Amino acid sequence: MKVRYLLLVALGLVLGVGIPLGLGGETLLQVLGGVHATHLAGMLALIGLAWNLNAGRVRLLVGGIGARQFGQGEALAVVMATEFAICATPGGAGGPPTYSYLLRRKGIAAVDGLALYTVDQLLDMVFFLTAMGVFLLYDLLVPSELHLGWQLLLLGVLLMSGLLLVFAVVRRYRRLLLFVGRLLRWLGVGARGRKRVMRRLLEYRRGLLEVGGFSAWRLWGLYASCTGHWLLRYSILYLAVREVGGELGWIHAFLVQMLSLTAGYATFLPGGSGGAEVGASMLLLPHLGSAQAAASILLWRFCTFYWYLIAGAPVFVHLAGGPVWRQIRRSMVPGPVAGR
Repeated sequence: MKVRYLLLVALGLVLGVGIPLGLGGETLLQVLGGVHATHLAGMLALIGLAWNLNAGRVRLLVGGIGARQFGQGEALAVVMATEFAICATPGGAGGPPTYSYLLRRKGIAAVDGLALYTVDQLLDMVFFLTAMGVFLLYDLLVPSELHLGWQLLLLGVLLMSGLLLVFAVVRRYRRLLLFVGRLLRWLGVGARGRKRVMRRLLEYRRGLLEVGGFSAWRLWGLYASCTGHWLLRYSILYLAVREVGGELGWIHAFLVQMLSLTAGYATFLPGGSGGAEVGASMLLLPHLGSAQAAASILLWRFCTFYWYLIAGAPVFVHLAGGPVWRQIRRSMVPGPVAGR
């Protein structure tokens, strides 16, 4: 597993950097040379602000189940370590065990930690579905050359699938348990293993129901922090394009990121490397020169992927370290993280 994982990381880095370099050609360095260090620092500052909004979301979630309240610094450390684990593992598989482990260190049961992580992801999906509806309405009312119909339909289907799965866990759990039991039996899982999975699903559902009892002000606070986080994070590509002298609408840049990252996670490489760069290249080239597109992609990925690894690694090592990493490697089952 260790050798295979290292090969995946190496392949991801080669593709992640090599694709923009090949696309940009000889003029890429010249375009990157025009990037102002203060502007790059400003984009990283937006990422830091987005992390702090996510930390606020952690505090609201933890407070909602009656656990000991986190300080902002503690919650920020949880966010940075979890984001590192998401970016460093195929399909973001390291996110849930890291999040659950860090909350367990604060006295929160593992199943409650996983339930909170799912609610965190659920909020993301609700935000993106709302954004898709707003963008579709904008496309219908304001004449444009984007023709967003198929992009919005694809993303909407993916997001609705995730929401329906959560709905099945909460409202149709008996049918889901029967289906999962038959599937596990067909896969050759023994009775003890099936019971363990069923027990986890029931505990998981209990945690989700507990979160469902949050007050209205807490739910609105969670959604507001979620919205602020994604608006900041998904403004990075728009700013990167402007920094290299290109022109691209904010909505278009938002959709480029969503589609590219969704394609990237299908590659099952850490951080969606390769797929994200190819997807972004295809969507940006009709509007930018090759060097501008490549430079924009490198700036965007540095701020929203490589910086997450650089800044999050020491936090992850300090708070989680070897035990969590070994758990991640043993249970690494790729699965997309919406919009990441």
